[in-house]
Parts: sequence; C-alpha cells; structure tokens
Amino acid sequence: MSDVRHVLVLPDRDSAEEVAEALAERFGVMEEPQLVRDALAGEDDAEDAQWLVVVEDPKGVHDPAKLDALADEYEGWLEAE
Repeated sequence: MSDVRHVLVLPDRDSAEEVAEALAERFGVMEEPQLVRDALAGEDDAEDAQWLVVVEDPKGVHDPAKLDALADEYEGWLEAE
C-alpha cells in the first residue's frame, strides 16, 4: 500500500492536542502528529478556526473507521481524502 495521510478535523486546539496524545496511546503512532490551525474560509475570528491533526501512515496500517471514531469522541471527524 502506498503512503497514506489521515487528516482529523477538530473544533479547537485542546481537542486536537488530546487526540494527538490518544493516537500514541491507542494506535501506537510513534511519529508526532502535525497540528495545523485551519481558519474557515472568509472568517477572521480566531474562534472560528478548526484544528487539523495530520497523521502520516506510510504503511497504511491505521483503520480510518477507528480514527474517525476517535475524532468523533471530540466532536470532530476524519477528512475524506
């Protein structure tokens, strides 16, 4: 399987940080996920920013359904590639 990148979308930074920690605990993700602030189109208010947790999965071993379930626990979702 080719390189896979999973992008989890979370409502705020705290949720994104908690999900990043949970990825290591639950999924054994060794490489630190990348946290990215994603301002919503046309929004200037920082409160309207979403946070992305980017997980590199070069061997394609992480189950997208389980990643989506994790994000859902924090009112987020797994972005479809």
